[in-house]
Amino acid sequence: MPLTYLKTATPQPQDALNDIADTVQLMLGRIKAGGAQVALEYARQLDGWSGEITVSRAEIDAAIARVPQSLKDDIAWAHENIRRFAEAQRATAQDMEIELRPGLIAGQKQIPVAAAGCYVPGGRYTHIASALMSITTARVAGVEDVTAVSPPCMGGPIPDEMLYTMDLAGATRILCIGGVQGVAAMAFGLFGAPEADILVGPGNAYVAEAKRQLFGPVGIDMFAGPTDSLVLADDSADPEIVAIDLIGQAEHGVNSPVWLATTDTGLAEAVIKAVPGVIDSLPEPNQSAARQAWHDLAEVVVCDNREEMAQYSDEKGPEHLHVQARNLDWWRKRLHSYGSLFLGEETTVTFGDKASGPNHVLPTSGAARYTGGLSVHKFLKTVTWQTVDAEALPDLARVSAVISRAERMEGHARAADIRLEKLVQASAPKAAKA
Repeated sequence: MPLTYLKTATPQPQDALNDIADTVQLMLGRIKAGGAQVALEYARQLDGWSGEITVSRAEIDAAIARVPQSLKDDIAWAHENIRRFAEAQRATAQDMEIELRPGLIAGQKQIPVAAAGCYVPGGRYTHIASALMSITTARVAGVEDVTAVSPPCMGGPIPDEMLYTMDLAGATRILCIGGVQGVAAMAFGLFGAPEADILVGPGNAYVAEAKRQLFGPVGIDMFAGPTDSLVLADDSADPEIVAIDLIGQAEHGVNSPVWLATTDTGLAEAVIKAVPGVIDSLPEPNQSAARQAWHDLAEVVVCDNREEMAQYSDEKGPEHLHVQARNLDWWRKRLHSYGSLFLGEETTVTFGDKASGPNHVLPTSGAARYTGGLSVHKFLKTVTWQTVDAEALPDLARVSAVISRAERMEGHARAADIRLEKLVQASAPKAAKA
């Protein structure tokens, strides 16, 4: 049966995205050629920042001293959850070895990258949780050098609570620089930082595009777009809670879509009716951002049954997926495409965004159909190794040579042949003598 749309989204123009790509390409080219001086010029021009880029130890300590102890305690509480979850993830990434055949031993090893660059959004909002999610996870993975960058706060320095959080999470150095120039500083190794092996963390469209264009010589966590959220609800859901959960995510920005799929038309209508009041209750600029995101990008869909809801969800591949429906075990087993799953009305995306433990740097724009979010695994290289002894060598060399010649790769075949001719024959008398 076709889905019934009570509210549809308006397609967004592509021209703005093309303009961003062109601007970012120009900026990255200039910074790569001109180094720190050009990055500093962009910081002065775009952020209005006239201070030092590298935040000194004395400045960090002074900022920490100004943060109220109660806020420190709460940030530390969230940090412990995020660290413990990352440690549990790290325990699942194991070195191993296996004897595939007598004398043929192969294995894998987990090696952390040497240097990571963590982008922490700032400016309009102070994204404390983003510092915890990226820096903490890198440290738990075993990364030795972690550069954290964040833009000035409305022309002023990085907020005290942000500096406290970055330091608590384990940043090696903190740079007061954002946007494309902040990403470039980490990628190109400016202001005393080494060149990053991987760039991680959320940011605006310019930050995301900079990471996309830099990918290849440097790794990235994912191609990120605007944050998005989907609620799946049946007639047991509370329309007020659903409305608040949707708008709580729409306040991220005018380009942040939120979606509701339900089997109950009455619930859908009640949510649509409640949304304007929820938006009006927000302060600015959150209110304006949420209002436009809801007007332009929100969808409300009525499905015939829960399987249709699940199919709609899997096609969307949402960043955040919140189920407010009966039989949560069924949903947990059935759903396949999401960045992070929130089961039951007792939880909320806010918990995952801020303090519960699982990482909030997640795939957007449908990328959850093929990838997960930021984890310790993003900072690890799973590499393999092998050894071969005289017992395994004859069959392995013979089969490899046969397959190589079937592929018309004679050079490969000869690399196997010479081992049959020299190494196997050389070991034969020793084996006979033994």
